[in-house]
Amino acid sequence: MKKRFAVAAFLAAGLLPAFFAQEPQDEVVALTVDQAVDCAMEHSLTLKSAEIDLEIKKRASKYSWNVLLPTLQLSGTAARTTDIDSTLQQMNSMGQLGAALAHTPYTPVTEKEKYHWAVVGDASASLNLSLAYIGQIRAAKASYEGGKITWEQNQKETVMNVKKLFYGLLIQQEALAVKEASLENARQRAAQAEVNYRNGLIPELRLLNAQVTYENQKPEYESAEQALRQQMDTFAFLIGLPVGTKIQLEGSVEPVYVDVTSEELLEKYGDNSLEMRSLQNNIEVLKLNLSALNFSSYTPALVLSYNYQPTKTFFTDDSKWPDQGALSITLAWNITNMLPFSANRQQAKDLQANLDKLELAMETLRENQKVQVKKAVDTLSQAREQIDSMGRNITLAQRAYDSSARSYRNGATELLDLRDAESQLNQAKLGQLNQKFNYISALMDLEYTLNADLSSYKE
Repeated sequence: MKKRFAVAAFLAAGLLPAFFAQEPQDEVVALTVDQAVDCAMEHSLTLKSAEIDLEIKKRASKYSWNVLLPTLQLSGTAARTTDIDSTLQQMNSMGQLGAALAHTPYTPVTEKEKYHWAVVGDASASLNLSLAYIGQIRAAKASYEGGKITWEQNQKETVMNVKKLFYGLLIQQEALAVKEASLENARQRAAQAEVNYRNGLIPELRLLNAQVTYENQKPEYESAEQALRQQMDTFAFLIGLPVGTKIQLEGSVEPVYVDVTSEELLEKYGDNSLEMRSLQNNIEVLKLNLSALNFSSYTPALVLSYNYQPTKTFFTDDSKWPDQGALSITLAWNITNMLPFSANRQQAKDLQANLDKLELAMETLRENQKVQVKKAVDTLSQAREQIDSMGRNITLAQRAYDSSARSYRNGATELLDLRDAESQLNQAKLGQLNQKFNYISALMDLEYTLNADLSSYKE
């Protein structure tokens, strides 16, 4: 049973109950496989985390144009000049000259504290324009598309894992039911042996053997029952129900058989794989980033800037604020970035190397997909044959067990022979259940690998 619950470790990291601390419910919660999936999807922390990542990429894509926004800045400065002697001398010289020309008296300007001060306001706007921005905007939008693919992957993986756990629990329930029937048979044989012993039909040894067999099976059954309860608690925890909730699984391990070939599936759904689409998206994003880097290296940037700078000094009493700002248009080209040994070009080479690696990974993924699809189809075919074969074997084992049970009741068969017949019957039943689970699991893996619903191939 360990393999059937191996995915529990994965889900434990991502599925936690929103109301974990609640008291266990007394009533029994009946769940179908679809209801279990819905419950897990609602409380999956993995999906909630992926949703946050998707929202981040969505916002980055939506506002990727903000690289074209101008930079606006306002500032104000009050400055005190320590030495104003030269300014005063210049003012007095000009004042004296003017007074002499006008034949008027002149009063020299003397130093005052306010003459040391000047107030400067500044309002500036600048806009950088580069062809590299086009690649950056497109890369942000492509990254958002990749985020949606990852989100879909997480959803489908969660659904698949919960379903596998659900069907695994159903098989564990069936195995417990087989043990329970076997225990009941042992109890009835022990009771019958006691009656036969009292009637002098069998020796005491046969009575003791029957009683020992029954007593030996009781702890085995109780251990299996406890293991199922623990797995149910784990399952409740994983899908978001309070631990201790009594769950009744509604469903059966009955596969839906499909008639498929690996060649047909690869031809029709080979490019549907979410993993392949995610890798293709990564390649596209990397190409766009490389294109943006090349544009920034080999094309100039246009910088538009306007600065409004009103300035006020206190040498005069007028209220004028003369503007000392300027308008500039700059075409800047970083020649260093074009050098093959520059940091910029080395970064471009790293991007190209990673791009080459992703291209190789794509080829590997395509080949691996062929292997996985062929393997899954072979598993479906083999499991189907095993299910049919074990079905016939169950019929034969049941007949053999019934015959052995009649013979045992009549005293014509040893207890060991009856136990062998019962063991063969139980083994056949559980073997068929395991093969049914293998078929269901392989079909889910195949649909996940191809990102396709194969119900249209139903036999």
